[in-house]
Order: sequence, then C-alpha cells, then structure tokens
Amino acid sequence: MTAVDEWYDALAAAGELTPEGVDRIVAVHGDRGQRAIEAVAEQRVKGYRDFTVVVGHAEEYIVEDDGCTCKDAEYNLDAADPEQLCWHAIAVRIAEAIGQVDEHDMWYSDVREFL
Repeated sequence: MTAVDEWYDALAAAGELTPEGVDRIVAVHGDRGQRAIEAVAEQRVKGYRDFTVVVGHAEEYIVEDDGCTCKDAEYNLDAADPEQLCWHAIAVRIAEAIGQVDEHDMWYSDVREFL
C-alpha cells in the first residue's frame, strides 16, 4: 500500500477532510498537496460523464487514472511512481474520497466546445 492509498483510505473512512488528513497529504505531497486541498475547498473538481476535470487558474485539466493533462505531470513527475502526482490528480483523489466532486450530468467534450 502506498502513502497515497493510506491517506485516501483514511479520508474515505472519515468522510471529510480532517486535520490529520491534511497533515498526511501535505507530508507526502508538499505544496502540491496544499494546492489540491485548496482546489477541493473551492469546489474546483468537476465530474462529467466522460472525464473528471480540475479548474486551474488559467486552464481546465483532465484527470484520468491519476494521469493529468498539465505540464507538471508531463515534464516533472515520474509516471511510474504512484506517489508522484500533480496537484490536479491529488485534488481528484481527495474530492472522490470525501464525496466533494461537483457532478455534472453532461459530457465534458460537449462543454469544452463552449470554452
């Protein structure tokens, strides 16, 4: 079990973002973890029929199976290491664990055409 699995399971069991959960996330992910927590608190994790999207400051990023379309994930992280996640992927994990994904009953591919 990875450190990511450990904090995810603890959050899911608690059903909320606890101080202990915050400490675990920040200990494992540092600044990326803090940014992810802020995104969840600001309800910027959006679930669509086809993708989960995190609204960043300049763009929206598609997150799927811990992979992300952001430059951080593409250039700075080792995809083979399950603990190296961008803040968008961490935010999705947190939001899923505590039931805070903002669900939209539509296809993101349709929404994206209007952005």
